[in-house]
Amino acid sequence: MFLGLGPPPRLTRSPVLKTVSEMPHKGSAELACHLRLPLPLSGHERKMQKEDEADDTLFLDESFFVNRDYDLTTFTFGSHVLNLFCLRSASTDYDLTGQLVWPGAVLLNNYLSKNAEILEGHSVIELGSGVGITGILCSRFCREVVLTDHNEDVLEIMKKNIEIHLSSSEPSSPGLTAEKLEWGNSVQISEILQKHPGGFDLVLGADICFQQSSIPLLFNTVEKLLHFQEGKCRFILAYVSRAKR
Repeated sequence: MFLGLGPPPRLTRSPVLKTVSEMPHKGSAELACHLRLPLPLSGHERKMQKEDEADDTLFLDESFFVNRDYDLTTFTFGSHVLNLFCLRSASTDYDLTGQLVWPGAVLLNNYLSKNAEILEGHSVIELGSGVGITGILCSRFCREVVLTDHNEDVLEIMKKNIEIHLSSSEPSSPGLTAEKLEWGNSVQISEILQKHPGGFDLVLGADICFQQSSIPLLFNTVEKLLHFQEGKCRFILAYVSRAKR
């Protein structure tokens, strides 16, 4: 049985070992064997082989690897309490790191809660927002917050957390929204800026540098957002190294 996300390996007929009993008589003292090349498959045989391959192959959709067993978790930053759905730990090999709350987000939120004056009345866009823990905290102080991520499953839980926050009795910002943004995607960046023609005062990111190949695209996106405000926008990046020493 073949288990995989792509097409199964191609099966071919193995060479057949022909024994001496099947060979023309060449003398009682002579023992020999040789390999016979595989014969071409007939139309019926090819059809039967395809049916056998279909029966033995199981294709799995990407959603098979998505864990949606979220816990409603309470986080406290200074005097601010947030209740969010998230995973406690990664339980599959599928790349859905945005379902977790990483140390960099905790670091950034602690910093922002102690320095709330840098947020007061400002507009913020967060890159790689994940479950939205940083952007939702910012909405306590900012006039406008845009949370972004590129993964549809992550955007789903992010929007759920925004709904929880907006429906709570705690003060919240009416300008708290979620947008799909793949770093380096000029079309998506332009669409977000068209919706927010005034640009942003702050660009935030927490624990979003774990994949080295994505860093150039990240800074390409940051550069476009910074230039839109002509030097009035700032970028704050939080990162906690988890490398073993």
